[in-house]
Amino acid sequence: MRVIVWLVEGTWPACVDAVRTHAPESAEVVLLHVSGPDVPGVAHGAFAGLLGRGHPERDPGVLLEELGGTSAAEVLAAVAERLGRPAVCEERAGRVEREVVAAAEGADLLVLARDGDRSRLGPRSLGPAVRCLVDHAPCPVLLVWPEPAPGLATIPPPPPHHP
Repeated sequence: MRVIVWLVEGTWPACVDAVRTHAPESAEVVLLHVSGPDVPGVAHGAFAGLLGRGHPERDPGVLLEELGGTSAAEVLAAVAERLGRPAVCEERAGRVEREVVAAAEGADLLVLARDGDRSRLGPRSLGPAVRCLVDHAPCPVLLVWPEPAPGLATIPPPPPHHP
């Protein structure tokens, strides 16, 4: 069994705990961290267009990419420690949803956490990234709450009935 665990800052502990609870010890666990291109890309563009002509060594996008890599390495180390069993650490960069779907190809399970409004039950508890992954994952998905789930009284009312 191959289990992919998508790690997002702030919600990864719940994903790791779900793997510890639901994945057999014999499972191959892949800890996946994906860095999006947004912030470094904006910095590269601003620097190239306005600030950095003739001084590529001053490009702040390079520093942001390095800081992102350091942050990812720290998250992966903390996750591996919490998991407490062997795992493969995988870092990817690119459009997050596409990278996670690609990483899940051939997997037996994808574990991820809700990323939307977690104050109540309902469809808005899934943000755009998780909604995309639930819809397009090429394998079964284990969707977890990053904290205890809200009570049943938080379910939104049904839509009005139309005759």
